[in-house]
Amino acid sequence: MKCQFCDNPSSVHLTDIVNNKKRELHLCEGCARERNLIPEQPGPQLDLKALLNLLMHPFPPGQQADDADPDADPSAAPVIDTCDVCGITLAEFRAEGRLGCPHDYDALRGALEPLLERIHRATAHAGKAPREVRVREWKKRMQAAVAAEDYEEAARLRDLIRRQESV
Repeated sequence: MKCQFCDNPSSVHLTDIVNNKKRELHLCEGCARERNLIPEQPGPQLDLKALLNLLMHPFPPGQQADDADPDADPSAAPVIDTCDVCGITLAEFRAEGRLGCPHDYDALRGALEPLLERIHRATAHAGKAPREVRVREWKKRMQAAVAAEDYEEAARLRDLIRRQESV
């Protein structure tokens, strides 16, 4: 299909419906830009690799973490930089921004903990627990409430458990 303003092939197709009447407009990219129907330049793109690299290497070249914190604990555990299970190295993680297996969290703990702390403001998961874990915890609390003869709390927990198990 050709542009309605020039003879170039159309690449922008607009359909407008007003009062049950359909209007179609077919424009080439140049004519669409002239009429401000598409932006001039795409916005800046987020470079995830550069961001992860910045988070993993917060110190300028030549400055180490030990230089920045003179009170750092010298007896801290050394950073293991390779996972024994999948073989991913710390350098590969920094380049890709992706871990290879669940064991990487233990193998790369020294490097991941500061990163997770900066990103999530925590190093422990604080999200929703799986349904089975919640039910198991409620059952323990219900048994403790019965032992303490707090039958109202036990009944409330029993109802929660029943409601959750029926889903």
